[in-house]
Amino acid sequence: MRFGRIAPFLLLPWIAGCPSVPPPPSQMPSASAAIDRLRQTGACGLTIQATAKIDHFGEHGRVRGDLLMFAGTPARLRMDVISPFGVALATLTSDGQRFSLYDLRDKRFYVGAATACNIARLTTVPIPGSVMVELLLGQPPVLKHDASRARIAWSPKGYYVVTVPSTRQAWEELHLVPRAQDMKKAWGEQRLRLLDVSVHQYGELLYHAELGDHAPAPMAKERIDPDGIDPPIPPSGPVCDAELPRRLHVEVPALNEDVLFRYDQVTWNPPLPEGTFVQPVPANLPVVPVECE
Repeated sequence: MRFGRIAPFLLLPWIAGCPSVPPPPSQMPSASAAIDRLRQTGACGLTIQATAKIDHFGEHGRVRGDLLMFAGTPARLRMDVISPFGVALATLTSDGQRFSLYDLRDKRFYVGAATACNIARLTTVPIPGSVMVELLLGQPPVLKHDASRARIAWSPKGYYVVTVPSTRQAWEELHLVPRAQDMKKAWGEQRLRLLDVSVHQYGELLYHAELGDHAPAPMAKERIDPDGIDPPIPPSGPVCDAELPRRLHVEVPALNEDVLFRYDQVTWNPPLPEGTFVQPVPANLPVVPVECE
């Protein structure tokens, strides 16, 4: 009987929902300040090299695979799909202008402009290469906007919500949070993490990206030719140990496309041999021009 009287009171916190998270004592003064702090937090990271898992859900079911990947600002991308036996099955490269896809299974070499739909031939999600690279680096692909119209508010769920209105009835929402050890620091000293990005236009969700499992990444070392013939290749950027999200989940609801990247190993600013982002045409292979909007 006594338990019956006490139990409803024990359930009250669950009924009321999770307790709210208070904001940092020193809050970001504006949306622009928050976006700038996020970019400054990872400013040392220009390029990543990673081994990763790719997990794609779409109309044809689920496809999983292993990736060797380079991604660098502003829109440089290389992805090699690797079989369980360590053999490359397909290689996508883009230098921001030119796109190529070497498909060893179909024995075709596709070339074209670095458009979103061409990048999607391997990534499966039709978003611009610059957006994909920013997300892979844990940075916000921010729409063009009037800074005076952007807004920021603290969510009781424990993060900043930044709203960015743009042109053509488009708007973007970012979720940002300071690192736990920075919550009591002045806002200008807080290191921020990007947790979530959603972009809408004409009332429809264009894409949604969720980032998680943030952790510092090590700095790459110079690349040394074991035969001593070629000179060493230095790292492609400054010393960096900034955080990176180890998990990136991107959805494009209108096309029912959904892809998850998980980093196994990742380093900042790796050496970049010539041809990293532009692959030569293989000999005796058909070259197929591809165009899409």
